[in-house]
Amino acid sequence: MKQLLSQIKIEINKNLFLKDPESSDLGKRIVQNSILLIDKTGFEQFTFKKLGKEINSNESSVYRYFENKHKLLLYLASWYWGWKEYQLVFSTANIPDPRVKLEKAVHVLTRQVEKDTFVSHVDEVVLNRVVVNEFSKSYLTKEVEKEIKEGFFAVYNRLVLRLKELIIDVDPDYLYPSSLASTILEGSLHQHFLKEHFSALTECSAEVSPSDYFIHMINRILKSDKNG
Repeated sequence: MKQLLSQIKIEINKNLFLKDPESSDLGKRIVQNSILLIDKTGFEQFTFKKLGKEINSNESSVYRYFENKHKLLLYLASWYWGWKEYQLVFSTANIPDPRVKLEKAVHVLTRQVEKDTFVSHVDEVVLNRVVVNEFSKSYLTKEVEKEIKEGFFAVYNRLVLRLKELIIDVDPDYLYPSSLASTILEGSLHQHFLKEHFSALTECSAEVSPSDYFIHMINRILKSDKNG
């Protein structure tokens, strides 16, 4: 799977950037170091001026690629969810049993991220931490309706819909497949956050992963057929 993934370019909404960062070494360094710097300082303290220092370039060079740090965060989140989508598609492609397929999908979407060789300038482990800690800041804004219409969250929405369809394949009579799918995707970030910062508020730990929790949830909620 890694060899196949390494040949794929994740498509990002072109309105999120002024110049495609994948088109140059500087752009790739901007992406690489923005992930590291946001992880280090947090999104609130992150600035293009600080990023410019990290890449030994002027602040203005960052602005040639991204209009502001909000769109950079949206870009990083879109890249992350696109990467997750490819993992989901390839991991479940040849699984005929709907429940096994759903369990695999949930595991892929909620598991602890490990470093792979998908893209050399993106540390997926660090990016995962950034998404866990910062993703909600990309949509808890007054501009979210406008940004949804512009397609800034299209990859995330598509991933929820993929998971929804897998839920329906297991239990067509379940009344809330969209709610369950979005709860799993967003809830996985929350459970990873609680595990690291509010351990008393979750059973997830070094021994019990968020994947264990969400797979247990779907198996308790969903019936395999009308008589199940």
